[in-house]
Amino acid sequence: MKTVDFISYLQNLGVKLWIEQEQLECYAPKGAMTAELKQNLVERKTEILEFLREVQITQKSVASSIQSVSREQVIPLSFAQQRLWFIETMGLSSNAYNMPLILRLVGKLDYVALQKSFNEIIARHEALRTTFSEINGTPVQIIQPPFELKVPRIDLSELTASEQTSKLQQLLQKENEQTFNLEVDLPIRAQLFQLGTTEHILQITLHHIASDGWSLTVLPKELSAIYTATLEEKPSPLPSLPIQYADFAVWQKNYLQGETLESQLNYWKEKLQDLPQLQLPTDHPRPAVQTFNGGGIPINIPAAVTSKVKQLSQKQGTTLFMTLLAVFKVLLSRYSGQESIAVGSPIANRNRREIEGLIGFFVNSLVMYTDLGGNPSFTEVLNRVKQTALEAYGHQDIPFEKLVEELQPERALSQNPLFQVMFAVQQEEALKPSFSLPNLEVGWYEGGGVEMTVRLDLELHLWPVGEEIKGFCAYNRDLFSAETISRMLSHYENLLSAAVETPERPVSQLPLMKEAELDQILVEWNNTKTDYPKDKCIHQLFEEQVEKTPDAIAIVFEEQSLTYSQLNTKANQLAHHLQSLGVKPEMLVGICVERSVEMVVGLLAILKAGGAYVPLDPNYPTSRLHYMVEDAQLSMILTQEKWQHHLSETKASGICLDTDSEIINQQSQEIPENQITANQLAYVIYTSGSTGKPKGVTIPHQGVVRLVSNTNYVQLEATDRVAQVSNTSFDAATFEIWG
Repeated sequence: MKTVDFISYLQNLGVKLWIEQEQLECYAPKGAMTAELKQNLVERKTEILEFLREVQITQKSVASSIQSVSREQVIPLSFAQQRLWFIETMGLSSNAYNMPLILRLVGKLDYVALQKSFNEIIARHEALRTTFSEINGTPVQIIQPPFELKVPRIDLSELTASEQTSKLQQLLQKENEQTFNLEVDLPIRAQLFQLGTTEHILQITLHHIASDGWSLTVLPKELSAIYTATLEEKPSPLPSLPIQYADFAVWQKNYLQGETLESQLNYWKEKLQDLPQLQLPTDHPRPAVQTFNGGGIPINIPAAVTSKVKQLSQKQGTTLFMTLLAVFKVLLSRYSGQESIAVGSPIANRNRREIEGLIGFFVNSLVMYTDLGGNPSFTEVLNRVKQTALEAYGHQDIPFEKLVEELQPERALSQNPLFQVMFAVQQEEALKPSFSLPNLEVGWYEGGGVEMTVRLDLELHLWPVGEEIKGFCAYNRDLFSAETISRMLSHYENLLSAAVETPERPVSQLPLMKEAELDQILVEWNNTKTDYPKDKCIHQLFEEQVEKTPDAIAIVFEEQSLTYSQLNTKANQLAHHLQSLGVKPEMLVGICVERSVEMVVGLLAILKAGGAYVPLDPNYPTSRLHYMVEDAQLSMILTQEKWQHHLSETKASGICLDTDSEIINQQSQEIPENQITANQLAYVIYTSGSTGKPKGVTIPHQGVVRLVSNTNYVQLEATDRVAQVSNTSFDAATFEIWG
């Protein structure tokens, strides 16, 4: 591993290295510095010192340009701000870039000291008193003089507990939904709700254009320090800031030019060339314009699995982030069926000491692209992800917005460019920074009241807590259901457990589901067995219905209608006539009749006579009808006078239901006898012939009875009506007629 890669690896573990009085100094969070890592550090001490000295020289030359620039000059937006400005001015974001902080304060609160603390923070950070405007079509920062932030105090103490909760949630959501007009409004708001003498809810709303996740850790520290000093009537203990966000924005524009920009861009252009969009299956169609309606599902990885994740990470020389990301990429690959997986990952972008204490929009997004092709083992995937991450860290200076500008991927209002899924492993402090205010217990308000917004399709955030890993998945509710995301997180846990147990196993073979879910899909949901009259024929079930409801309407066509009893009588007479003409069990009888009452009478009569019907659409070309008649070897066809000429060249004899009606009506009205059984033929239907000649498909009575009896896909009541839409030569007509 190269020196730069090794140092990047240490940085991602939270290990900081620096030179002090020509000595290598080191700080490591608890548990990060393993014995193996310490040995590597000792062995590479000389090369690390040389590298850091080179970096110091480079930083000194670069740092000389990060100086406080004149506020008389035009102050540009940073690359990140430019993108947000565009989104806001296009009206595409609603309140998606509001960053709410909601705190519960219990104890003695000094309202005046709180206001003074806010005002001092605003005076200290220009980013919190900056508006934005356009000069000749170019957006610029307008830094306002220090001002007093109004913190309205809303008294809810007279309400009952339930009324308080309801009203508070309503007001919190109303504030969260309020958008910022960046040309007029300063990017910070606050309001205080009094629930009782010693209980308050403080809501702070920042706009992302002036803040980020790191800033949300700076704000609590400074608020705590200044509030404490104000109560003690002491000056602020905070050192003055060497530069402001505006200085960073000017420096960034100057720095990212020439060779610096070219070397960074060349890497990303090669890495992300022809990057495919991730195609995750969604529950709902993607809206034409991106929405931000979010939901959140928690995830908890137990200590036993977490321990194995850490052991595998140490063995493979990867960070916790890399191992967890590798499993996430396997999950996305399995869900999408794609091998090329790109995931966004936030990086603080605070790699310069002078900007560590600033409130502002510094965070950058790195595109973590990995090819999972070749059916690799999990160990191999882990190595690929590690390589990707180290390369990305080595080229992290180029802002995501500049990358999009240069790569010019296909853009759409419906989704984020380059990646639609975000993955992050953070420290708990970054997600819920701690406040320490004298005489007050400060906690996060957990009562809800603010609907979540999400800027991507999915965001998986994880953080270590003690011996476990906790987290949540933020998702777009207009794309996914909560049930889908819960199932996805369960699959992630399953993959993670399997990957750390058998890392040498191909990722395609890692189990996605637990036994219970597999059993549900393969056994329970496939258990479609239902009881139905297996020994009954279609016409027998019809005759049973005649006994039950003889006078109910069975069929309606235009102005004609027949009751069950009338339909049964007509079908019986025609069946007797067919038997007299020689129809025997399973003998194929064609029926070429237009949609009419006579069509249904004819179908039922053929079955009652013991035969099997072959539907012939009278609108078919004559050549096709002749082919079907010859192929089925039909000797008898029920038809109507107007269609006889279609069949004149066939050998089959025709029975005209209209012109032969006098003979048919003289037949017996009793149910004819036949020896047909349920497993014998009911009809033959011909395929479309799109792949060659039409082919006849034989269907027994039992198959039709199974289709229409005791169904689990539709429940028909006596008052329901079924429209016979399909022509009889299309198989869908089977349910429409006999259902």
